[in-house]
Amino acid sequence: MLAAAAGPAFASTQTSFAEAAAMTNKVVLLGDSVFDNRAYVAGGADVLAHLARQLPERWSAELLAVDGSVMAGVRQQLERLPAGATHLVVSIGGNDALGVSSVLDAPSRSVADALLKLAEIREQFCSEYASTLDAVLAVNLPTAVCTIYDVRYADLDERRVAVTALSILNDCITRAAATRGVAVIDLRIVSDEDADFVNAIEPSEQGGGKIASAIVSFVTKHEFRSGRAELIVR
Repeated sequence: MLAAAAGPAFASTQTSFAEAAAMTNKVVLLGDSVFDNRAYVAGGADVLAHLARQLPERWSAELLAVDGSVMAGVRQQLERLPAGATHLVVSIGGNDALGVSSVLDAPSRSVADALLKLAEIREQFCSEYASTLDAVLAVNLPTAVCTIYDVRYADLDERRVAVTALSILNDCITRAAATRGVAVIDLRIVSDEDADFVNAIEPSEQGGGKIASAIVSFVTKHEFRSGRAELIVR
């Protein structure tokens, strides 16, 4: 479990699962192609389809996430939040990371110099992620965020470098969530097989099913009244 911190959000919307089961609930997916992966599954079930099948009776899911979105795009997605939304799940940051990935090939005078370049990227990422998460939490609905999963580059050295760099940015996500009492779905553990991906960065039908299962675990098992950050891995 992540370090916990009581957060001001959710006070008026927290319900136990028993209470939630008696009402109609709607899970809204915000973010990028981690959720909006229909174009990559060749007619198979995408994350939204898996989620609709796995949710309890009287629950529904709606997709606002858009393939290619960066953190700034989530604010626009929030403007389209449907009436009746009861839970939010957010996957952002992966495309922002891709946008600065050229730093991994940049020349450097020393290891320290390379780390300072990564530190600058981390600081900017952390600031923007925290600001975006605060905008999501202002909606005052139970919310979970996702880490950025490990990429599946064919070249194993390239994969190791990318995964190491992503761990620096994932630290921003887990810290922001922990200090706000927000649940974290750790996609690095949920999507832990090459078969969970159709390419280096997009979920396959199998991977989408596992992501959906983790979302269902969040909405049906997380104790929202606790105000504690929880790490969800299945």
